[in-house]
Amino acid sequence: MLFPLGAHMSQTVTDFEVHDIRFPTSEQLDGSDAMNPDPDYSAAYVVLRTEGGEGAGGMEGHGFCFTIGRGNEVMAAAIEALRPHLIGRPAPRTAAGLGALYRDLTHDSQLRWLGPEKGVMHMAAGAVVNAAWDLAARYAGRPVWEFLAGMTPEELVSLVDFRYLTDALTPEEALAILRAAEPGRAARAERLRTEGYPAYTTSPGWLGYSDDKLVRLAKEAVADGFTQIKLKVGGDVGDDVRRLALARAAVGSEVRIAVDANQRWDVAGAVEWMTALAPYDPHWIEEPTSPDDILGHAAVRAAQPVKVATGEHVANRVVFKQLLQAGAVDFVQIDAARVAGVNENLAILLLAAKFGVPVCPHAGGVGLCELVQHLSMFDYVAVSGTWEDRVIEYVDHLHEHFVDPAVIEAGRYAAPAAPGFSARMRPESIAAHRYPEGPVWQARRTDEEDGR
Repeated sequence: MLFPLGAHMSQTVTDFEVHDIRFPTSEQLDGSDAMNPDPDYSAAYVVLRTEGGEGAGGMEGHGFCFTIGRGNEVMAAAIEALRPHLIGRPAPRTAAGLGALYRDLTHDSQLRWLGPEKGVMHMAAGAVVNAAWDLAARYAGRPVWEFLAGMTPEELVSLVDFRYLTDALTPEEALAILRAAEPGRAARAERLRTEGYPAYTTSPGWLGYSDDKLVRLAKEAVADGFTQIKLKVGGDVGDDVRRLALARAAVGSEVRIAVDANQRWDVAGAVEWMTALAPYDPHWIEEPTSPDDILGHAAVRAAQPVKVATGEHVANRVVFKQLLQAGAVDFVQIDAARVAGVNENLAILLLAAKFGVPVCPHAGGVGLCELVQHLSMFDYVAVSGTWEDRVIEYVDHLHEHFVDPAVIEAGRYAAPAAPGFSARMRPESIAAHRYPEGPVWQARRTDEEDGR
């Protein structure tokens, strides 16, 4: 066990807070793409508190779900529905406690009926699970990536729900993967602290940006040390060919350019569109079609020359399993806040390792960079043992609202050193952006009324 018996006094979760936090990113078209033209990046945000509260013998754990505006109140209500599972519960600090919480939240039969294990309720469970990991890692005095990588292979396997997975990955196979990576853990962790983890940036590529802004930001990304950028596509094929040609001319032939359709096409459309873009050497096409269409992704992969990536909207470990079984993806893209938190993402990392497919997480949004860096770094240290052909997405906005923001140095994520999951938002940012009563939204409402 990570914690010797009696090493800590028992702490109970005594408070459970949920906030609807929204940022008006639609004003500058940050985050715009073919399916989401005017997002207001948002977080349904949860705080767990133990007895005494922060600074008085207690601790806080912070987590959230990412949304893009309308509906964030639905997400917050779903998180609130999980309150009875937390209040009065001993604060989970070990693999056993964190595994039990994950199963309690995802196996509640009446709430599970709303999925099962997908959609708003499943994401709500993920927000709470992630908050619990933040809490546990803070008790341990370690960042989550290090806290996870300090667990034994047996403890890590105990965190995973293998139901529905054993036709592709058994607990014994998972244990073998983790044991094989165990000897080099310390050296890889030290290399992470020294070199950081490879990143790519989507900042130049939002669909609402002008050509001049795209070219300027693409050149700046290369100057900042990034060796891969990403462009949104799917609005108009002629526009996409022009934009990709401009980006390729701006960054040269050695820098990778991925493209992302955000589920815009059916299979035939994806094949036709990517055939037109292929001469500009896209590194991958991301979300070419519905995230639920496993056979569609396999067909797109087979019918055109560009590699296929997907996962940010994949609902659970079972769909990831099938994507891998069907040979439908070249890159797995986990999302820290889409599935049921750290535990389910561990299952997906193990599946990807079994099938030999690189994991390149989705990030950006509100706080997703902060969270997912921990998962990739843990994967490097304790699961796959490599960062070859792996990168974490980075988008340069909204980091200033976090107490321990993600740090990029020369195109790489610096390894977090602060205890926890890097999830806690600044109190002043929560107060200012709470919807609809926060001053940012009150001022916006007044401006709209004055403009009538």
